[in-house]
Amino acid sequence: QVLLVESGGGSVQPGGSLRLSCVASGSVFNIYAMGWYRQAPGKQRELVARIFSSGYTNYGDSVRGRFTVSRDSAKNTVYLQMNSLKPEDTAVYYCNGDFTTKTYWGQGTQVTVSS
Repeated sequence: QVLLVESGGGSVQPGGSLRLSCVASGSVFNIYAMGWYRQAPGKQRELVARIFSSGYTNYGDSVRGRFTVSRDSAKNTVYLQMNSLKPEDTAVYYCNGDFTTKTYWGQGTQVTVSS
């Protein structure tokens, strides 16, 4: 079993920045990819960013160029640096971990961007 715990969410004004963290604990091995998804009210959950074991990254179209995903393998932690935040970024952000046998999800952290 793997537990993913997010932190770093909060409220920020448009144009501001936040950094989210996700710590994985438990049987953490055979990681295929880790990253972030988000879900706003009335919307489907969508990809924000992923980082693969190889180091390659994927980004959702709406965040590319503004967000950066990174990792600290020694700490089993993945980060999401969010810059130039927009009101449209308001959502619950979920940490995601893809392992060889199953996918794990964190409980989510709220990000609110408003003036």
